[in-house]
Amino acid sequence: MEMERVADIPLTHLDRRPRKRARLGWDVPYVPKAQVGIFCGQEVENLASYASAGAISDHTTNSQIVKGEARNGSPPWREDDKDGHYMFALGENLTPRYKIKSKMGEGTFGQVLECWDRERKEMVAIKIVRGVKKYREAAMIEIEVLQQLGKHDKGGNRCVQIRNWFDYRNHICIVFEKLGPSLYDFLRKNNYRSFPIDLVLMHDMRLIHTDLKPENILLVSPDYVKLPDYKNSSRSPRDSSYFKRVPKSSAVKVIDFGSTTYERPDQTYIVSTRHYRAPEVILGLGWSYPCDVWSVGCILVELCTGEALFQTHENLEHLAMMERVLGPLPQSMLKKVDRHAEKYVRRGRLDWPDGATSRESIKAVMKLPRLQNLVMQHVDHSAGDLIHLLQGLLKYDPLDRLTARETLRHPFFTKDRLRR
Repeated sequence: MEMERVADIPLTHLDRRPRKRARLGWDVPYVPKAQVGIFCGQEVENLASYASAGAISDHTTNSQIVKGEARNGSPPWREDDKDGHYMFALGENLTPRYKIKSKMGEGTFGQVLECWDRERKEMVAIKIVRGVKKYREAAMIEIEVLQQLGKHDKGGNRCVQIRNWFDYRNHICIVFEKLGPSLYDFLRKNNYRSFPIDLVLMHDMRLIHTDLKPENILLVSPDYVKLPDYKNSSRSPRDSSYFKRVPKSSAVKVIDFGSTTYERPDQTYIVSTRHYRAPEVILGLGWSYPCDVWSVGCILVELCTGEALFQTHENLEHLAMMERVLGPLPQSMLKKVDRHAEKYVRRGRLDWPDGATSRESIKAVMKLPRLQNLVMQHVDHSAGDLIHLLQGLLKYDPLDRLTARETLRHPFFTKDRLRR
């Protein structure tokens, strides 16, 4: 499917511009809240997820709690923590249907718990959103996007599959299929050593995700094998760092659709996590599908090298890093920057190094190699095709950047399929 084409999914409320937002949560247009305290399910892929309020409701009043336990086997009512996160204990129920087994992760949005689904007899991942208005509303948008994407992704091969959702004690809870670790977690547990390049895959989206990063791309299977890391051959096989992990399967799925949106001509607010943010976003030139493609280019470099390409937290430094790795920004873009980005440009060029905040910032930029040199340090084969692919994904001008369809047709991927 073409990333650059607007999908015909009826999410008209997503066409409104949200206010300036934080990394994983933000103020979004109002979505009517589900009734607090009862099971507010949806029909998901013919799975009837609703249940009677009498069977599930335990939101509470103190009269529902008897000797420390709520009705229907649910845990006692607890106050949320100071940030609105749900408080739980392992082994407790999350409604009578789900039993909490472990905590899988935590983020700005809330927490993800591994739970046993008593009805389907399987392990699931449940995202428990913070009991804060803006996060609840963002979760409702994510649910609608996931359900609509599920209708177009019949095989369930592209995006994480939503099983169910409900409102429990003022927390939107989204039930997902249980997948493997994120690409970021896998890199971290692999001591940030690179993936074999054969296992790097592209995404396939119809909407603008706006927050693609290794944390939001999950391996379908957690299984891996340990192989000798010949680049560390000087180390003893008894040293755990002598071996590196290689996933048994390269299948991945995209998650976190809370910031997904349609294409619009006036979208200029800040999107994407810093390291994966496209230049047109920083310069305030407006963005569309190509901003996802830029993020994918950054992710591919990270999978090859084991490190984020642009490790910075400042806009000017970020742009200077881009120039160091990819060459000068085109004057056609610098001439059109919005008023917030004008301070990064002087006399038609990037104001660097004169505008640098410190010597350390200049050093951080200067130590970066050119893109082709960076790739060749880590890739033993297919380096030429990969460099050509990355140069297409990381084009400054979004109109010149490869589209999703063009990317999948690139020789780097087509030759790789032939080798298999």
